Amino acid sequence: MLTEEAVLNALRKVQDPELHRDLVSLGMVKTITVEGGAVAVTVELTTPACPLKAQVEEETRAAIQALPGVTAVTVTLTASVRKPPPGRQPLPGVKHILAIGSGKGGVGKSTVTANLAVALAEAGAAVGLLDADIYGPSIPIMMGVHRQPEVVAKRMQPPVNHGVKLMSLGFLLPDHTAPVVWRGPMVAQAVKQMLMEVDWGEIDYLLVDLPPGTGDAALTLAQAIPLTGAVVVMTPQEVAVQIATKTLNMFRTLKVPILGIIENMSYLLCPHCGRPVELFGHGGGRKASQRLEVPFLGEIPLDLVLRQGADVGRPILIEAPTSPVADVFRQVAGNLAGRISVEALKE
Repeated sequence: MLTEEAVLNALRKVQDPELHRDLVSLGMVKTITVEGGAVAVTVELTTPACPLKAQVEEETRAAIQALPGVTAVTVTLTASVRKPPPGRQPLPGVKHILAIGSGKGGVGKSTVTANLAVALAEAGAAVGLLDADIYGPSIPIMMGVHRQPEVVAKRMQPPVNHGVKLMSLGFLLPDHTAPVVWRGPMVAQAVKQMLMEVDWGEIDYLLVDLPPGTGDAALTLAQAIPLTGAVVVMTPQEVAVQIATKTLNMFRTLKVPILGIIENMSYLLCPHCGRPVELFGHGGGRKASQRLEVPFLGEIPLDLVLRQGADVGRPILIEAPTSPVADVFRQVAGNLAGRISVEALKE
């Protein structure tokens, strides 16, 4: 006779492909219903951006169909981002804070961060984006928001656009052309205020766009709150890889887990023949990830629409949602979300 216990035992043989543990021990099997030979199960993924959800669904269905007496299988996938272990949740309501850094300016870190935030929100996650680049805040332009945040009960309310909650010093400066001439302690205080004095609400992922290099903003962030991890953005050429490695090693020194490396400006698709043109060399990010033994999250190409959208506050997932580059960002965001799920399970 087909029973719920038999279905549960069958699902003990199905592993999450990223976490490498079975669905039952991970607590991902939420409901099982057996009516005659018809079985319905609900599996809760650890992130709505899971890049391998189709594989999980297929293997779950196959495991149940292999049981004697099964005539029909319905698999429903839901998702809930796991909280980090006790003592590692950074802010009330915020499950994970991710630092996005680079060794130097000009590698497209802010463009990558903005599009990753939109990709995670599109997948169904609650997402925030903090622009911690005090000297050159660019997120207001890239996300199309130019108004000051409201203040309620002495807490700033982050503006929302493209499904992402936003905060930037650029929202607070009366003159956007005036330089920010601040010493380290003022930078550190500004970063703390934008973290602690903002009503972020319930957030699955808070992405922090750091200034380039290894300065005060990165140190403040790493020392003030527990970070789930850091991502380093680099371009393919060797000189960029060497500089980005310093940023990666800084995070390691500060005991911040490295979630992975993203290679930006990897290639340009020729508009005439469609072949990739590697303007800045080939494979630097992947080679760096192998040499430094950290995950490689993906390659993002140069793209005219991506650049144009950044100038008018429309990330490519909004401006050209069906484009190949938008799909690349979805894949990279999924890879990143998977790495976060792995970190959340660590004791």
